[in-house]
Amino acid sequence: MTNNRHEELGLTNEDVLKMFETMLMARRIDERMWLLNRAGKIPFVISCQGQEAAQVGAAFALDNTKDYIAPYYRDMGVVLHFGMTPKDLMLSAFAKAEDPNSGGRQMPGHFGQKKNRILTGSSPVTTQLPHAVGVALAAKIEKKDFITFVTLGEGSSNQGDFHEGLNFAGVHQLPCITMVENNKYAISVPFERQVASKNVADRASSYGMPGVTVDGKDPIEVYKVVKEAADRARNGEGPSLIEAVTYRLTAHSSDDDDRQYRTAEDIAEGKALDPIITFAKYLRDLDILSTDLEKEINDRIMKEVNEATDYAEAAPYAAPEDALKHVYAEKDGGNA
Repeated sequence: MTNNRHEELGLTNEDVLKMFETMLMARRIDERMWLLNRAGKIPFVISCQGQEAAQVGAAFALDNTKDYIAPYYRDMGVVLHFGMTPKDLMLSAFAKAEDPNSGGRQMPGHFGQKKNRILTGSSPVTTQLPHAVGVALAAKIEKKDFITFVTLGEGSSNQGDFHEGLNFAGVHQLPCITMVENNKYAISVPFERQVASKNVADRASSYGMPGVTVDGKDPIEVYKVVKEAADRARNGEGPSLIEAVTYRLTAHSSDDDDRQYRTAEDIAEGKALDPIITFAKYLRDLDILSTDLEKEINDRIMKEVNEATDYAEAAPYAAPEDALKHVYAEKDGGNA
């Protein structure tokens, strides 16, 4: 009999089914984006496949009605839980005028949505970490009841912004959680060629905060450690560094060929531990997810993905002159 680990953490069967559904939604949107890219309909995909468990487990441990997130480009599972829709994500992939992230200006995966407290990301990696720390500083100064959550890849953890952000958060004991999604490769560079310490989380002690390494393929375990970090942050106990060890099931992006640096055996081993498969098994073993229910969830998701794809493909592009919007101050409808 499978141990019911989620109830021990206060999660209901409905909660974990919702987690599974969000993971599956992220996967199905991602798969559709790859098909659209290969069909020449969208220019670029940077994938979440294999990392959905870490993303969704963490997101469910936060308060998506008041916390702020600074996600990195793979975090489709996080932004879905925080209120982005499949239509929003498809409009971004097609770079259409209605894209809520940037009006079609940014590459896919550059999330940003003010109403859902998703801080706008940019292409230089790790710049989101000092931003999240700054928002956490505002929470502390203004005595506001929210925390910030920022994610990045393990390759990004070697950038200067990582040190500056975590050091500042540690010195000022800010309510900020940093989660490194360690998928073993910074594009083509393996982990052991990037990081001298055994784990990224080992660095936490030098910033005066707890550091935890967790199995990022297990959403329940990720939920547990992020919830503990969130509780500490809300209680004024400062920041945390979490390392979720995952596996990237695709190439780095649609412009990368991972066969140049990963063996077929390595990829097969990663796919055998696909968190969509392993979490579905956990739910089936507890009689929470039946075959019929799984089909119903998948059918509902595919209907939504199909509708989002059709809508985004038919939606208008922005006018060329709209490239100047939000760049210069505007007055009386014209550029001031």
